[in-house]
Amino acid sequence: MKGERVAQLELILRSHPEGLRKSDIARRLGVHRSTIGRYIDELKQYSNIYEDNNLIKIIQSDEDEHVALSVYESLALNMGAEMLLKNSEFRTPHLASGLRKIAMGMKSYAPKVSNNIISIAEQIESETIAANTQNNEVLEVLIDAWVSGRIVRIIHSAGNTEEETELAPYFIGFVETEIGRNPVTVTGRLRHTTEIVTLDITKISSVTILNETYTIPDNLKAFRRMESPASPEFVVDTIPLELIVHQKSALNSFDTLSHGKIEITKLPSGSYRCRFDAENSIELILRIIQCGDAVEIVGPTSFRIRFTNYLEQILKIYK
Repeated sequence: MKGERVAQLELILRSHPEGLRKSDIARRLGVHRSTIGRYIDELKQYSNIYEDNNLIKIIQSDEDEHVALSVYESLALNMGAEMLLKNSEFRTPHLASGLRKIAMGMKSYAPKVSNNIISIAEQIESETIAANTQNNEVLEVLIDAWVSGRIVRIIHSAGNTEEETELAPYFIGFVETEIGRNPVTVTGRLRHTTEIVTLDITKISSVTILNETYTIPDNLKAFRRMESPASPEFVVDTIPLELIVHQKSALNSFDTLSHGKIEITKLPSGSYRCRFDAENSIELILRIIQCGDAVEIVGPTSFRIRFTNYLEQILKIYK
């Protein structure tokens, strides 16, 4: 059975078919150069490894799958990779590895796109090496638990204290915040309850996989848009939004958001009081800003406070 470091070495070499020097491998593995030779000897028991002009290379097997993308798909992937690099603080070597593998497969028909994706992968990888690897280790354990369907025990910071939480991980992904930061989070059910929580992975100090399995409910549709006002379970996080709308056309700004049926009551002043369940996201705040003075938030109070705090943060930039 391959050890963890040997498995990492194989992944690195498969991600760099052009080959790597021992010093580069040591830097990526975070170990001393003198130990790389032992890892290479161990990996030779499982894969075809050879050295060519001081570069360590791995011979790709015929069983390795090759992804064939169209030029349009290649360009879309390139654009998506650039957006992820610009809009996320999180860096993982697996993202760099996956991008590089796909890029190598499109070199023959889309060389410019391929080179750009490889450049993005190199940037992600260099930032990953420079950063603390704790976040990536936490992410890997969470993914292992998610794939195997096992509950985890998490130690995470909550303010100035640390808390212990036992969680059945349902989803791992990005979450938008008011300040434009996009942290990687894990969302799941608290053990022995029906409560769903979301935790920022950067706040997690340790994860332990427990010997207890779980299943994700078949009717859980966390990322599906509402099909009808009677189906609020289609959205993970909604708020009972109440607005005073001075110009009815301003409601068009909410068409692209997930929301329930809008209840409209005309006021003596000629304005409208509108109530509906709306997705609790940064997009909702931006839509309300877009409406200017045509819309006023009445409730809930917590969202009104969040909205005004966001406006104050913007104003600080210009004061």
